[in-house]
Amino acid sequence: MTTEVEQHKEKEKDRIDWRRSKVQELSSQGHSQREIAQMLQVSNGTVNKDLFILRQQAKDNIKRYIDERLPEEYEKCLVGLTAITKEAWKTADTTEDRREKIHALSLAKECYSMKLDLLTNATVVDDAIRFVSDISQEKIRSSSLGSSDEENVEELHKSDYEEPGEISHIPITTNDVF
Repeated sequence: MTTEVEQHKEKEKDRIDWRRSKVQELSSQGHSQREIAQMLQVSNGTVNKDLFILRQQAKDNIKRYIDERLPEEYEKCLVGLTAITKEAWKTADTTEDRREKIHALSLAKECYSMKLDLLTNATVVDDAIRFVSDISQEKIRSSSLGSSDEENVEELHKSDYEEPGEISHIPITTNDVF
């Protein structure tokens, strides 16, 4: 059975989640932070902080996708292309129909091209290298932070009160994916 305090915390979390959802929606529609604050009747600092947290969540989601799902999907593509290539060669070797043979060889050629593109795509390779490098540097930075710095960073993410004015110590960027 939940206590009143737990119910209050749950309602507060729901309210914050709803507000952040609206902030994200309004931001995606091109509204400025000031306009969003006026529409939701909260301070500019709250909107600024919500956008910062939403960006952090998006970064975390992308990192998790790159780290967990992308390698699996990449491998599935390679395995699938290999299976298709094998079947295309088998069809080309066993068929008597010239058209079917040419189609099968064309499919094999397309599979080779797709595999080569997957294996040598500079963007994918560069992004993977940059991701691994960023993670390594992040671990080094976090291990060199003093405990008071870590507590300050953690406090920033935990607190959910409204602050008057803009939060000047939170960087606002729109293209900072990693």
